[in-house]
Amino acid sequence: MEERNIDDTMLVNIIDQGETRYRDPTHLWAYRYFPERDDNLLCAVLVLEDCVVVKTVMHHFTLD
Repeated sequence: MEERNIDDTMLVNIIDQGETRYRDPTHLWAYRYFPERDDNLLCAVLVLEDCVVVKTVMHHFTLD
C-alpha cells in the first residue's frame, strides 16, 4: 500500500464503496475509480474467511 500511495482510509473506501467481482464464493476483487489519481482503477484482492483478508492492493487495475 505504501509503494502505491494507498492509505487505510482509501482501502476501506475501496472495500466499502467500490464495485466487486467474485472469482468464486470466497475470493473477490473490490475496485474503485478515484478521479484525483492517474493510476486507476485501484483494487483490493480479498479473501472471505472468518474475517476479510486483504491479500494485496493493486493500481492500474483492469477488468478483462
